[in-house]
Amino acid sequence: MTAGGLEFTRPPADLLIEPQIRAALREDMGRAGDITSELTIPAGQTAKARLVARKHGTISGLIAARIAFHLVDPAIVFDIAAPDGSKIEPGALIASVSGPARAILTAERVALNFTGHLSGVATATAALVDAVKGTRARIVCTRKTLPNLRILQKYAVRCGGGFNHRFGLDDAVLIKDNHIAAAGGIAPALERVRAGLGHMAKIEIEVDTLAQLEEALSLGADTILLDNMTPENLRRAVGLAKGRAVLEASGNVTVATVREIAETGVDTISSGAITHSAVNLDIGLDF
Repeated sequence: MTAGGLEFTRPPADLLIEPQIRAALREDMGRAGDITSELTIPAGQTAKARLVARKHGTISGLIAARIAFHLVDPAIVFDIAAPDGSKIEPGALIASVSGPARAILTAERVALNFTGHLSGVATATAALVDAVKGTRARIVCTRKTLPNLRILQKYAVRCGGGFNHRFGLDDAVLIKDNHIAAAGGIAPALERVRAGLGHMAKIEIEVDTLAQLEEALSLGADTILLDNMTPENLRRAVGLAKGRAVLEASGNVTVATVREIAETGVDTISSGAITHSAVNLDIGLDF
């Protein structure tokens, strides 16, 4: 079990993620609470349990698990053995839980749902990050996140060694093909944006062709998204840009293709799949 780059995970504050975790617990407990645990386990009984990895992967979501257990009962003690961002093997101890047995079981599913899903995101991200090692390319996420889980999923991307794209519609400008079509072209779209944009926000423009790339470069875009271009055209795009803008490659990004994309010399490679299609990492809670 190893942990690399944990200082860059930057976990979100409890205040930002507690509402989502509380909502998940309310959904699970329904109107009457955990009737199974309350009827089978004597009040006051305590227990100890272990969160254990069933498969190898990269851990994320323990910050959510901790909040879930403490929301059900603050008396639960949650000790982390493998912090978020750690690479683990099957059978590895991730965390220990001790305290009121009823409360541990009530919080179990929500805690595991968050940890398993977010570890899946971190693991998918880490696979792409590992595949591009030795190149200049960074793996970045997108806004293709599950509703109400964006903060946590983007955190999981960081746990996997990736970087975050914009968090929402309000923190950067991304002029996509439909914006260009509606505005009447790249030039008028960019002109209108610059007329109303504050000096702190960056501007990215999506292009589909090398001709559009040249226009975007001539107009001084900060970042240019190269959408679904072949590796050959990506390489030509890097040559045309000559460092005048950050180049982001997007489309058909998989573990099998990402190395070839990175070797074209692009600066970033964005993937929606690492958040919207991540496979849950199997993690169990054993008493």
